[in-house]
Amino acid sequence: MRVCAVFTSLLGIAGAADAAPLQDALHAYGIQAWHIGRLWNFTLGLCTLVFAAVVATTLVALWRAPRADARTPPDLTSLAKPERRIHRTVAWAAGLATLGLLALLAADVFTSRALGRMPLQDAVNIELIGHQWWWEARYLDPDSTRQFTTANELHIPVGRPVIVTLRSDDVIHTLWIPNLHGKRDMIPGRTATLQFRADQPGTYRGQCAEFCGLEHAMMALLVEAEPNAQYEAWAERQRQPAPMPATDAARRGRDLFLSHSCARCHTINGTGATASLGPDLTHLAGRKTIAAGMLPNDGSHLASWILDPQTLKPGVYMPVNRMRPDELQDLLAYLETLK
Repeated sequence: MRVCAVFTSLLGIAGAADAAPLQDALHAYGIQAWHIGRLWNFTLGLCTLVFAAVVATTLVALWRAPRADARTPPDLTSLAKPERRIHRTVAWAAGLATLGLLALLAADVFTSRALGRMPLQDAVNIELIGHQWWWEARYLDPDSTRQFTTANELHIPVGRPVIVTLRSDDVIHTLWIPNLHGKRDMIPGRTATLQFRADQPGTYRGQCAEFCGLEHAMMALLVEAEPNAQYEAWAERQRQPAPMPATDAARRGRDLFLSHSCARCHTINGTGATASLGPDLTHLAGRKTIAAGMLPNDGSHLASWILDPQTLKPGVYMPVNRMRPDELQDLLAYLETLK
């Protein structure tokens, strides 16, 4: 049974991976990631040059070394006559090494300054909260009626800066979206800020990069960068409450959701479910994945997740849910309307 569960989980991960590219720090799609990539290329080039010089020097020394055997007397002339040429060579090597380290320090300082100079006019403000093991995203606005919450996905407009305020609800997490920026720690009781901009539309995969418990590796975040008009249309849909179910099956599913343990952990705006222990499900059907990027968001995976999440993601806080097949189908019919 355990082997089957693991195999099913791996199939789900493979399916979810099709929804977004792997993290790729070598291909920058935002100005911040470009600065970091340039620093990486400079560091790699300099370190490669030093490595090649060391190897070449070692080979030359071995080639020029005098040959000897067990009967050859030791050469002690260097004790009586200092080898000034070797001393100068070592001094030059130490000086070049110091210059290399200073060059790396200067490149790091200039990169840090460049990361802090990105214009922030007309920025999108998001509060991202790390939980074991999922992401809660709150889109902030001076007008409280325009704020909304989603989970495990970020939608951002191409060409506009994004300011993400980072918090942790439990343990230390680290947000890493390598195509757009570097890593930033999320420490309980503190806030951090990540500023970036996507310059090309696409889907970019983020990940928790700090071990945060049993399912640390299964804590992904999809970032959808889209044209501004498309982003604004998506944001306006997110501000709307859940639609009223139009079929009898969906209505039965809504009633089941509200009377079952689901409503004790989740929110669906427009209903009596207002709990905040788990992800906001108001627009669940519009997301690409479930379980923080682990499984594709389709009926079969959603059914397996509802019935027994502990088998798919051991240690997750969501409990096993016992229900009849007809009840499960009604609940799925309702959840599919949450777009």
